Amino acid sequence: MPEITLELTEEQAGLLETVRLQQGLETQSQAAEWLIKQRMRGASLRLTGRNRALHAVGGPRK
Repeated sequence: MPEITLELTEEQAGLLETVRLQQGLETQSQAAEWLIKQRMRGASLRLTGRNRALHAVGGPRK
């Protein structure tokens, strides 16, 4: 997957740090990815009424 670089405000970085600590993640990048996946799961659930697995296309299935 392509890497995306985001410029964050102090408030946004603080939010990512809070999420990182709550979820036991190693980096703020992982926290951002976790938040995005949560948002996508919620959108998928509202759209289809079912939970969907999220994984990279062509990536290994777990």
